[in-house]
Amino acid sequence: MKRYILTGTSGAGKTSIIRFLENMGHCVIHEAATDIIASEQASGIIKPWDDISFIDKIVDLQKQRQLQASGELQFFDRVAFDTYALSMYLDYAPSITLLEEIKRINEEKTYEKKVFFIENLGFCKKTPIRQISYEEALRFEKIHEEVYKSYGYELVRIVPQQIEQRVNKIVNLVAGC
Repeated sequence: MKRYILTGTSGAGKTSIIRFLENMGHCVIHEAATDIIASEQASGIIKPWDDISFIDKIVDLQKQRQLQASGELQFFDRVAFDTYALSMYLDYAPSITLLEEIKRINEEKTYEKKVFFIENLGFCKKTPIRQISYEEALRFEKIHEEVYKSYGYELVRIVPQQIEQRVNKIVNLVAGC
């Protein structure tokens, strides 16, 4: 089984790429943080990231989705390393839950060491869920890069292009592995 991660900053196009891959028939696992934010906001919590328990909620959903995923080839829109980057970005100390999940991922060699780093598009559109400026997105992008490198992952840069070109690059690189 091969599990590939798509990472990068907010607004870089990861979700669009994941949806495109899904429409092509690939097994994809959608980002957990977006779903947690949407759920929390629907229950009246406008900024769920202000509560440190937000990090563990993401980790728990990511782990659940990874363990339930099926298929010989899987694409993940962010995983626990991204949640670690988010924790750093929010100035939260990494939780025990987060650190245990990263340890499990490393011990089980859950993901391929080549990670698709989706580079920013030169802007970041704010939404009710994504409330981050472009300048903040650049800082967040750098944190992602540092986290993945610190855990020994190789970042394969996917530069800004039309979505079809970005997806084709990913598919061709996976086919070559």
